[in-house]
Amino acid sequence: RALGLSLGDRIVLYDAKKNVFASRAAWVLRNAGFEDVRILNGGLKAWKAAGGDIETGDAQPAPSSVEIRADVLPVISSDEAAAFPQRGILLDARSAARFAGQPDPLDPRPGHVPGAVNIPWEGLVDDEERFLPAAELRARFAGLGVAPDSAVAAYCGSGVSAAHVLVALELAGFPTGALYPGSWSEWAADARRP
Repeated sequence: RALGLSLGDRIVLYDAKKNVFASRAAWVLRNAGFEDVRILNGGLKAWKAAGGDIETGDAQPAPSSVEIRADVLPVISSDEAAAFPQRGILLDARSAARFAGQPDPLDPRPGHVPGAVNIPWEGLVDDEERFLPAAELRARFAGLGVAPDSAVAAYCGSGVSAAHVLVALELAGFPTGALYPGSWSEWAADARRP
């Protein structure tokens, strides 16, 4: 409300980090019922390269009275993540090293959810920080077993870069996947989980 957003607004998000934070913000807004949410492909870097204007200072939008919805997009719990590989493709968006279980100060325990497959989020953008072309994204997902009728869910360390993978999945032409918001942070904090 403080940002002046209304459910019918066209919202364009950008960042300076390969679309990862814009993707998560897009997921949050879409999950709250905002329908026309877009990501500026290539972010601030692309905007500047195209000669886009930049201004400084804080914006002062008029507040709105928006009433958001909740849980518009599919999500899964840790119990559902445990069972997901038996019925679909569970994608882990973290780096290959973190997925393989190399010690990392970000994770309470190293490893990955049993049955998950790895697709590091940073490999889904080019050197200009733009998402790869749809055909290339489609081939990468297909190489992991994703088909148009596959059930797909994604997780990462804390739920941010998994949203980036879900955006790439849609850009590739696949249906919306589910997010495991608790991600590896929640999974690894439970010593009962393998």
